[in-house]
Amino acid sequence: MTEVTKQQAKLLGYKNIKSWGFNVSKQLLIYTRAQAVNSQRHREWSVKAGDNYAFAKDVNSMPLTGVEFVAAASEYPIVFAGEPGKIMPLVVMGVRDQENLYIDADGKLDAQYVPAFLRRYPFVFSSQDDGKNFTLCIDETFDGCNQDNVGERLFDAEGEKTQYLNSVLEFLKEYQLHFTRTQAFCKKLEELELLEPMGAQFTPAGSDQKITLTGFSAINRQKLKALPAQELEQLVKNDGMELIFLHLQSLRNFNVMLGKVGVEEPSAEQEDAVVVE
Repeated sequence: MTEVTKQQAKLLGYKNIKSWGFNVSKQLLIYTRAQAVNSQRHREWSVKAGDNYAFAKDVNSMPLTGVEFVAAASEYPIVFAGEPGKIMPLVVMGVRDQENLYIDADGKLDAQYVPAFLRRYPFVFSSQDDGKNFTLCIDETFDGCNQDNVGERLFDAEGEKTQYLNSVLEFLKEYQLHFTRTQAFCKKLEELELLEPMGAQFTPAGSDQKITLTGFSAINRQKLKALPAQELEQLVKNDGMELIFLHLQSLRNFNVMLGKVGVEEPSAEQEDAVVVE
């Protein structure tokens, strides 16, 4: 069995996202050795899941799907990033490269909601044909992977998928479905020209040097209000308006997040003097 590498396959949920210091290659690196799940190679394998997220402690942002906005918006800043035509939402978890302010030194997550990005680990779908076919992969370096029958087995004695593995497959299929729907939502935001470049400026405790985060976007309130009634009605009907309001409300979490690094009066503002309230 040939190992599935980043050069051979795109791990879905990450491709085409580039941003302001959100190191996407680092996001990919949480999967140190993503190997296609196989009944011969993994016949005796089990997975012991837990609540230790040390594998993501150097990741300062994570992709988010629209269905997660309700749960995530109360704890994380939600922004948009990516190249034109490939914009996707992200939750911001750190203000510097290789920094995650939500995961402590012991791998514990300082938040109630766990993004699906984390929950699906050590599993991930890969595709070698731009999403026409998917392969279930597992990061074999995950600490919970073992051949000692600890946790949930992947295959039974006859080499058939266990109920656990089938549930993993269903979870990832659902994740991919929501990812596709979120792409459509973001394309609509681009069509309506609602996204504006945004920057967050702060001064770390014990320093007189300001740090400015740029390269991501937020929805411009004034442009939203100026939309034709027909477009506003459509956003309400397809639940896009709810996602917009959740996104705007979540930006207040920049203050909470920056408070973790001792910033007393952080500010978030859009470029060209467009303020995010």
